[in-house]
Amino acid sequence: MSQKKIDFSKILNRQQRKSIMNGILTPFSWFYGAGVWLRNTAFNLGILKQESFDVPVVSVGNITVGGTGKTPHVEYIVEALCRQYNIGVLSRGYKRKTKGFIMARDTLTSKDLGDEPYQIYRKFNGLITLAVCESRRKGIKEMLKVNPDINLFVLDDAFQHRWVKPKVNIVLVDYNRPPYNDKLMPLGTLREPYDHILKADIVVVTKCPSDIKPIEVKLVKDKLELFPAQDLFYSNVRYANPVPVFPIKNQLLTSLTWLQPDDLILGLTGIANQRPFVVYLRQFQCKVKVIHYDDHHDYTRDDFRYIFKVFDELEGRRKFIITTEKDAVRILNNPYFPLEMREYIYYIPIKVGFLNNNDDHDFIPTLVKRINA
Repeated sequence: MSQKKIDFSKILNRQQRKSIMNGILTPFSWFYGAGVWLRNTAFNLGILKQESFDVPVVSVGNITVGGTGKTPHVEYIVEALCRQYNIGVLSRGYKRKTKGFIMARDTLTSKDLGDEPYQIYRKFNGLITLAVCESRRKGIKEMLKVNPDINLFVLDDAFQHRWVKPKVNIVLVDYNRPPYNDKLMPLGTLREPYDHILKADIVVVTKCPSDIKPIEVKLVKDKLELFPAQDLFYSNVRYANPVPVFPIKNQLLTSLTWLQPDDLILGLTGIANQRPFVVYLRQFQCKVKVIHYDDHHDYTRDDFRYIFKVFDELEGRRKFIITTEKDAVRILNNPYFPLEMREYIYYIPIKVGFLNNNDDHDFIPTLVKRINA
């Protein structure tokens, strides 16, 4: 006799299911926290050794999992300082198909470097030196061998990487997911206890609404409970006009504002948090349908078959596929993307903008002052 599966959603309400799940995950969160404590204690006591370098190091990281906007902020720093310093950008190259130290060069793709480093390299090729390496300490040493003129390092996602002692620690927190209301993994999204934010020199509250009110700014500042010596800034994401993923002669779409109610966008995302991107697309007049995959998704032949099946079946006077800048670097070198569809897929570049909530100092001058201190 076959047993019937119990559907707990029909027996327990949402709050009860959440309470049970919290009870299950809490011991794992304790074990994770104990591991983080032991590791940090070992560094604090000198059992595990941090290494300092003569070249100043700026670390850009976060204390939570998920997208807080590290890559756009690294790009903001690089764009502002690449003519003032010989910058070396170093990342571990998350989800790349390679291992060890690799210096970026034109023949490599996102599979060799990882999505974010490849994106940065394509934007600033010729202006910076970029490499990936699991060990930031080894990576810095190897990069200096290749280019001894580097006089500033920017490390992507390195707040937890304590083997290197940075000159400036920048921590990003998402306005929409404040860490002071969060818990340690896996119960929450904190990678380490919240009070470790006090190790940061600069804290940036990212993804703020453009119309954030002064009272909301003060509320966030009060809840963060930072030291007076720490600098606090607020930033948001700013979307640019669509850009073709592939080089094409005639760009069919130059602005989303041109689209009408009978036009259609198929949004395509493979990022940690697609919601802001989707909200942005839905503010225009056209119809919007979205296909979402996991973060860093490696698109397959079957994925594209499904995507274009959906695209063909959707009705619209003019139809386009709009993807994220991060997805674009994966799609660009993907052999399964159909040639005949290249003119219909675009990506939306994003940039960081800082809000005018700091009366006496701006982000870049503050950063440069700390670098030169």
